[in-house]
Amino acid sequence: MPPAEAERIWKLVMDAGAEFGIKPCGLGARNTLRLEATMALYGHEIDASIHPLEANLSWIVKLDKGDFNGRAALVKKKEAGLSRKLVGFEMRGRGIGRDGYEVFLDGAAAGWVTSGSPSPTLSKNIGLCYLPAAHAVPGKTIHIMIRNQPVEAVTVETPFYKRAK
Repeated sequence: MPPAEAERIWKLVMDAGAEFGIKPCGLGARNTLRLEATMALYGHEIDASIHPLEANLSWIVKLDKGDFNGRAALVKKKEAGLSRKLVGFEMRGRGIGRDGYEVFLDGAAAGWVTSGSPSPTLSKNIGLCYLPAAHAVPGKTIHIMIRNQPVEAVTVETPFYKRAK
């Protein structure tokens, strides 16, 4: 829309949604909602250096649906095995695992946080991180370095929240 129309359209949208209790929200709301649903965000869970299978995106790149650009590379990577995988976590200790924080497994650096936030829906601090594939399973105790202090977390199944059908 032309910038000059933005205010008028904003008011139309807010008026149309008033009977439903519509409220404005920004990127913070978008970020917590997509994190709770485990929806990847470019620059966080995915980028040019992260393989779609590592990011649990096999539901998008279906290898059994015929040929497509990049299919051969995906098959080759799948057959070779994944070295790392994206996994969810819940904080056990006090703190929030934020983007880029280092993740430790058994006292050794093992990965990094891609996204982390308080979850308003679940009332706990959650996040996503990359770990070696063999350890990217629910129930693993990990530690996230927050202000140079290791804070305990545990890996969990994702998505964190599933909408009732």
